[in-house]
Amino acid sequence: MFRPLGSRLGAVGYIQRSCRSLFVGAPPVASETVREVPTLTDTFGRNHTYLRISLTERCNLRCQYCMPEEGVQLTRREELLSTEEMFKLAELFVREGVRKIRLTGGEPTVRKDIVDIVGGLKKIPQLESVSITTNALILTRILVPLQRAGLDGLNISLDSLIPGKFERITRRKGFERVIAGIDLAIQLGYRPKVNCVVMKGLNEEEIVDFVAFTQDRNVDVRFIEYMPFTGNKWETDKMVSFRDMMTRIKEKFPDFHALPNGPNDTSKAFKVPTFAGQVGFITSMTEHFCGTCNRLRITADGNLKVCLFGNTEISLRDALRGGCSESDLIAMISAAVNRKKKQHADFPMAPRGAPQLDGMVRDLLAVQRVNVHGLRFMSTGSLSHVTPEGKAKMVDVSGKNVSQREARARAVVAVGPQIAHLIRSNEIRKGDVLSVSKIAAILASKRTSEIIPLCHNIPLSLVDVTTKLNTQTNEVIVESLVRCDGKTGVEMEALTAVTVAALTIYDMCKAVSHDIVIRDVMLVAKSGGKSDFARREEPKEELKTITLKYNRSPAEEKDERFYPTPI
Repeated sequence: MFRPLGSRLGAVGYIQRSCRSLFVGAPPVASETVREVPTLTDTFGRNHTYLRISLTERCNLRCQYCMPEEGVQLTRREELLSTEEMFKLAELFVREGVRKIRLTGGEPTVRKDIVDIVGGLKKIPQLESVSITTNALILTRILVPLQRAGLDGLNISLDSLIPGKFERITRRKGFERVIAGIDLAIQLGYRPKVNCVVMKGLNEEEIVDFVAFTQDRNVDVRFIEYMPFTGNKWETDKMVSFRDMMTRIKEKFPDFHALPNGPNDTSKAFKVPTFAGQVGFITSMTEHFCGTCNRLRITADGNLKVCLFGNTEISLRDALRGGCSESDLIAMISAAVNRKKKQHADFPMAPRGAPQLDGMVRDLLAVQRVNVHGLRFMSTGSLSHVTPEGKAKMVDVSGKNVSQREARARAVVAVGPQIAHLIRSNEIRKGDVLSVSKIAAILASKRTSEIIPLCHNIPLSLVDVTTKLNTQTNEVIVESLVRCDGKTGVEMEALTAVTVAALTIYDMCKAVSHDIVIRDVMLVAKSGGKSDFARREEPKEELKTITLKYNRSPAEEKDERFYPTPI
């Protein structure tokens, strides 16, 4: 069928087919983030109750508009979500309000454990529906076990009712098996959705035949407007509009009429009065349904997509494996949903690769040990981390009392008008800058003792990070609040959080311009220890600017693997 958008190849096929159906790391620590709105409700009031999970990138078809005949390079197994990670995320999303999960791919039925996956999901309390999107090639072999496991519904992809044309489109035999799978589903009590992408010059003459297919079969045939993305093999004139389809159908079936639709339906429902089944239209191009969108997507490699057409993805896989606590994951998901746009981008658009939490941030968080053997400092006699002999030491806090410690820190990233505009419109190619930098800050704050050699490993009770874009000054303001119940303060954790957030912003935006200034990295306040602190005035201008400078060779200029070094 198709390949997840998180992959660099087969993205167009993923989008086409998706519209058809429409950490094991460090131990987690307690963390809380106050949310002003429900996790899965965006700023436009859309409550997201529908989650689609891609189980695999593999497929047993090679559809012309989806992937090359020889297939595409698959993501390494270890980079894909494990079944355990998938269940963990599914349970989290259900607790936050998801009530329907659809399993997609690639082709989900090529997973040998598909029946167990369906059965496991059905055990999640409050989850009302589990369904799959399939090409039905092997459906007759597994549908009965899937039904016993609790499968509630299925979408079946079929672009032609002519066996020879089916074979040309999919580059594989199997038309009869697909029809048999549809008929078996009907016999078992399902009303399968049969999804057809209509393409001018290929199958538009079969529109009436697909309507006739509903005469004796209780199916829901759904016609999908072809989406002519830039870079696709097909030209823009391949799209057949909803109105054009209606004209063809009305000529053959004059009494073809509309049916009521639900508030979150993506398909406009119609029916010929005497027919057993019905017909729907997914008008992705001419009449988008963004205003009622309640869908979220997780790709096979663990990226969260809040919009099918957006170029922004956040890696839940990296967060899981990086040691994110459940509350941090919820904050991460909430931030992504909260920044979902009102509607998808104008057409045509080119699909782009998925950003990961990588570069300097990933390298920084991957640090496991710092060797400080032999480090010597000039002793002043008053530095707590230095012995009288000038050697580094960790402060002994065993005699201190446990109290609630709190620290606030701030950093400013001056990005300039061009980058500020791209951040505001969420068009930075590496992803959602404000959300990803916030996630990086939270992860980094909990790894402070691994990054700063002489810091204590402190169990944090709260890490709250905000990233705000000031469009008047073209700056991103990063603020952190860190809290713990312990024997030492958390100012280093607060400062680490804003520093890593600032570096992440730089890393994600440097492809646009290197003229980015990180400044005003400061402790704002701390409390709970022997002495409290509250900043009363801003530091002098000449003392508060850190400029990132980097000179690359012509070869490096073309290679985004090279990261700038702070000087």
